[in-house]
Amino acid sequence: MARSIKKGPYIDLKLQKKIEGKKPKDTGSIKTWARRSQISPEMVGFTFGVHNGREHISVFVTDEMVGHRLGEFSPTKKFHRHGGKMQKELEQRQKEAEITAAKAAKVAADK
Repeated sequence: MARSIKKGPYIDLKLQKKIEGKKPKDTGSIKTWARRSQISPEMVGFTFGVHNGREHISVFVTDEMVGHRLGEFSPTKKFHRHGGKMQKELEQRQKEAEITAAKAAKVAADK
C-alpha cells in the first residue's frame, strides 16, 4: 500500500541522524536494521549495512535506488536449488562431462 503524498517518504529518524552532515567518502558502512526506510536523494553515495535477519549486507546507494526501500536490496531468503528428477539428471550429466574432461586431460598430459 502506498504512503500518502502529504506524509512524505518514511525515513527512520536514527538513520537520518547517522547521515546528517556527513560526506559519503568520510564514513564507512553504516549499519542499520531499518529495512522499511525509503532511500532519499541525501543517501546517494553512502554504503549501508542492511540487516537481513542474519547478517549485514553492504548496499551502495546509487541514483536509481531513490524512492525504493533499503530492504529491497538485502534479500532475506537464500535460494539453494530446485530439486526433483530433472535436477538429478542434470547433475549426473555434469558429473559425466567432468569425468570425461579429466580423462582427456590425463591422456593429453601422458603423451
